[in-house]
Amino acid sequence: MKVLVTDPIADAGLDVLRDAGHEVETAYEVSGDDLLEAVSDANALVVRSGTEVTEAVFEAAPELVIVGRAGIGVDNIDIDAATDHGVIVANAPEGNVRAAAEHTVAMAFATARSIPQAHIRLTGGEWAKGDYLGTEVNGKTLGVVGLGRVGQEVAKKCGSLGMDIVAFDPYISEERADQLGAELVDLDGCLERADFLTVHVPLTDETEGMIGEAELAQLEGGYVVNCARGGVVDEPALAAAVEDGVVAGAAVDVFAEEPVSEDNPLLDVDDVVVTPHLGASTEAAQENVATSTAGQVVAAFAGEPVMNALNAPSIDETAFPRVEPYIGLAETAGKVAAQLLDDRISNVEVVYQGDIAEEDVDFVTASALKGVFEPLEWHVNAVNAPSIAEERGVEVTESKTRSAEDFQSLVTVKVADGDREVSVCGTLFAGDDPRIVRVDGYRVDAIPHGRMVVARNADEPGVIGLIGSVMGDHDVNIAGMFNARETIGGEALTVYNVDGEVPEAAMEALLADERIIEVRQIVLDDD
Repeated sequence: MKVLVTDPIADAGLDVLRDAGHEVETAYEVSGDDLLEAVSDANALVVRSGTEVTEAVFEAAPELVIVGRAGIGVDNIDIDAATDHGVIVANAPEGNVRAAAEHTVAMAFATARSIPQAHIRLTGGEWAKGDYLGTEVNGKTLGVVGLGRVGQEVAKKCGSLGMDIVAFDPYISEERADQLGAELVDLDGCLERADFLTVHVPLTDETEGMIGEAELAQLEGGYVVNCARGGVVDEPALAAAVEDGVVAGAAVDVFAEEPVSEDNPLLDVDDVVVTPHLGASTEAAQENVATSTAGQVVAAFAGEPVMNALNAPSIDETAFPRVEPYIGLAETAGKVAAQLLDDRISNVEVVYQGDIAEEDVDFVTASALKGVFEPLEWHVNAVNAPSIAEERGVEVTESKTRSAEDFQSLVTVKVADGDREVSVCGTLFAGDDPRIVRVDGYRVDAIPHGRMVVARNADEPGVIGLIGSVMGDHDVNIAGMFNARETIGGEALTVYNVDGEVPEAAMEALLADERIIEVRQIVLDDD
C-alpha cells in the first residue's frame, strides 16, 4: 500500500509503516492541485494541522482507505466528505495529551508571573524587579472549558497545585467530574468563578468564538489560557480585554490563522504571552502521535478495527479476536439477504444470539450493512454504510439475546421492503468456518463462497434432478447442494454452490417449470 505523508512526523512513525511493508512517500508543504495529484494513487494520507483535507482531496483519491491525523484536532479534515467516500478518519488523541497539558500549566504560570516579559527586560539591561507583582495559583479557582482528555489532565495537575476546579462540559458525567475533583457548572458559572480560565474544546461551528467580549467581561480580573484551538477565543476581544485591564493577562498558543499574521492584535499587548503552537512539541509527544497514527494506518490496511476512528465503528483491541470471525459472516449474510429480496430495502435488522450477544458488535453491524448495500452497486464499506442507510431512509435495528437454540452463536440479517422480509442466519463451525444455516426459517448447511443459486420449489420427486439437468445443459458445475423443506410435499428450499455464472437462459428454463416457485443467483465473490 502507498502512504502519502504531507506534514512532518517523527521518523519512528515512518519506520512503523515501512516495517509493515508499505511504501511511504513524503510531500511536505504540498497543496492545491499538487496535493490532488500526489494523493491520486495513495491508499493512506497522514497529516498534521498543515494540510487541508477537503472534499476535493477525497474526490481525487479513489484508492484512499484512511486519513491519519498525527495529533488531536481534525478541523482541517472534512469528516463528512470522508464518510461519504468511505474513508476512515483517525486521530491520535492520547499521544500528546501530557505534553499539551504540561504546556497549558506552563503558560498559566508564565502569564500569572509575567515570566517572558521580565526575561525580555532583564536581557535588555533592565532590573525591573519592582514592576512585576505576580499571582499565586494556590487557593485560586481554575475554570476548565472542555473536560476531555487534555482538560482532565490539566484539572488533575492544577488540583495538585492547590487549585479548586470548576468545569463546563455538557458531554461529561457528574460522576467522572467528581473523580477528577471538578465541579460541573454552566458556562456562566465557570466564567464568574474562575481566576484562571483554560479552554480545551475542538473548533466547531458551536465553539467558534465562544469566548468573546461578553464572556471575558464575566472573567474580570482573571487570566485566560488557550492551548486548544485557534478561533475558540475571539482574538481581538481578548487583546482589548487585556489591554483595558478587564482581564489581568492571557497566554495563547494557538491562533485562528497560523502562521500568525504580523497584525494580530495579541502580539501588541504586553500582558499577553504567545507561543507558536508548541503544545505538542516535545520529543516524546511527537514520537507517540507518529507511531500511534502509523499503527492505525497499518490496522486499516489489514482490515482490522481502527482504535481511534472518528467516523467508523471501533472496538477494544482485546475484544477484537472474539469478534473478528463474525465480521465477514455478517457481511456475507447481508449480501445473501439483499440479493434474495432483490427489491428496494426499507428495513434492516441484525440479530445476535448466543455468545456473540455479549460482545461489542457495532463493527459487525456496520459490516452487515455493507453486505446489504454492496449488491446495489453503491460505493460502500463499513465506514459509510450506516450513513448510507440514513440517507436512503432505511431503518436499521439491532437486537441481542443469549438464547441461540442449537448453536453457540448466531448472526441473523433480515431485510424487508415493507411487504416482504428475507432472513439469512449464519454461524461459525469450529470457531472460524462460516456457514449459512437458515434462509427464511429453512434449515440448511451452506458454505458461503463464490456463486450460489437459491431455489424455492415444490417438494416433489424429480425437481432436484431437473435443476441438475438444466445446470448441466448450460455447462454449470454444481459444487455442493443443501436442501430443506417445511413438510413432505410442501415447499422446499435448495441452496447450490456453483463454479461459475449461471446463464440467464438456464434461469429461464428453471422458471418455465411450474414446480419452480422462485430462483435467485447470489454472487458473493468476484470470479
